[in-house]
Amino acid sequence: MVKKYVDGETKEQRKIRKELEKAQKSVEVVQNVPQKSVDTNYILCLKHGTKYSSDYVNKLYNMVQRYCTLNYTFVCLTEDATGLNSNILVKSLPTTLQGWWCKPYMFSKDLDLNGTILYMDLDVVIANNIDHLFTFESGHWCTIRDFTRTQRPTWQKYNSSVVRFNSNQLTHLWESFKSDNISIQHKYHGDQDWLYDATKDKPAKLFPDEWIMSWKWEVRKSKELMPGGQRGNRILKVTESVTPNDNCCICVFHGDPNPHNCNDPWVKENWR
Repeated sequence: MVKKYVDGETKEQRKIRKELEKAQKSVEVVQNVPQKSVDTNYILCLKHGTKYSSDYVNKLYNMVQRYCTLNYTFVCLTEDATGLNSNILVKSLPTTLQGWWCKPYMFSKDLDLNGTILYMDLDVVIANNIDHLFTFESGHWCTIRDFTRTQRPTWQKYNSSVVRFNSNQLTHLWESFKSDNISIQHKYHGDQDWLYDATKDKPAKLFPDEWIMSWKWEVRKSKELMPGGQRGNRILKVTESVTPNDNCCICVFHGDPNPHNCNDPWVKENWR
């Protein structure tokens, strides 16, 4: 409370005191104004079960460190954080989900992330700077055309290896999946077919094909695998010394081989 009078002070002293008290009160009001939270960029990945080890997560973290100049937080969605780099923010994955059907959970508001989220599968190798994946078609959610495009050029369905969206932008997808997940899993071959149908009213903006490419179908000349071998551990029949084009920032290793089973020199040099 501002005092009206102080014993012994002159009229001029009282005037100066009141001005100082008024100025201090203004400072306090400004300090107490709630500050608007600053949106963050997130790199999000998913590790479930034993298909991919913590080494895959750590290598993806290392590649992002080399190829992203923006401020970001690296997040791993998993039920087992053993062996992960201590700089990685871990978010718990519900244990009721399996395989690629874990992916819809990345749209849940329970992740409590506030900003722009760039999701990447673990079976990718980053080739060049990825900053533009955050700024392309700002405000829209984005993904890539499925690699069926190599056989069918007009193919428009999605591949969910790389997806970008704003927090809370697609929460309705998780809510819809959660309420009817059994029938959805029976109806669709995988999460990306479901994602395509579930977003027909607000379809994705597609990243340019040349930015995110299939290593074995679009970068290499041959996609032939060695005969035999167990699915998930097969290797390419021929080693090729090829490199992605200058516009390509991510190479995707869908199916076989996985990066650790690829002997192409460029992959061995960059997947680290």
